[in-house]
This record gives sequence, structure tokens and C-alpha cells, in this order.
Amino acid sequence: MAQGAYSNAAQVAAALQQRAGRILPQTVSVVRHYTMLLETRIKANASGRPGPNVITGDYRRSWTHEVHVAADLVTGTVGTSKPQGRRLEYGYVGPDSLGRIFHQPPYAHVGPAVQTVRSLFVQALGRVADGRLP
Repeated sequence: MAQGAYSNAAQVAAALQQRAGRILPQTVSVVRHYTMLLETRIKANASGRPGPNVITGDYRRSWTHEVHVAADLVTGTVGTSKPQGRRLEYGYVGPDSLGRIFHQPPYAHVGPAVQTVRSLFVQALGRVADGRLP
């Protein structure tokens, strides 16, 4: 280094290292929160019109969420194990594999929930990336 020259590289490196240590836990927290929020929104939308009617609550209870962390990858999944999920969301006309005939209009409950939660989730991830979360 030239005489009289100063570098703050060590401080910058230390700050970056500290920030990197906070990114993954904050991202996990955000993904966990918004995955749970999406599940809650879907269940609320599946509680009567304009979504599907609730008869027993079995379909609504079938919705679950999971969050997985692998190295530096965080994924959140929301879904149902019930076969009628796609039929309720998109509608269905025609016979099913059991020969039952359906003429069911769509009762969108997933799409509207995703639309509601998506922008909030993206904003929260932006705050993590910008370092604006504690």
C-alpha cells in the first residue's frame, strides 16, 4: 500500500460478514410468516361464497404449509391433499374417473389469496435485502 493511503477494506468485509449472518434467519422468518399467512388467506377464501361452500370444514382443514431450508435456499409450500382442490379453484365440466358428471363453476380461493399476499411478501423480502429488518 502506498504511504499515506488508507483502506477501510477490513471494516467493509466485517460489515458484510455480519450482514450475511443475518440474511438467512431473516429470510426464513419472512418465508415462514407469509407461507402461514397464505394458508390462512386460502382457508378464509374457502369459507363460503365467492369461494366454495363449507359443509363439513374437512376441505378447509386439509390446507397446510411447510417451510424448508437447505443450505442458503428457503422454500415455502402451501397445499391441500384433497383431490377436489383443483376442481374447486378452476371449475370442472364432464365426468370424473368414477363416472360422476360435474358442471361446476370455479370458486377461486387460492388465486385471490396469492394476489393478496404476493406483494406483501415481495416487500418484506425487499426489506431483508436492503437490511431494513432488525
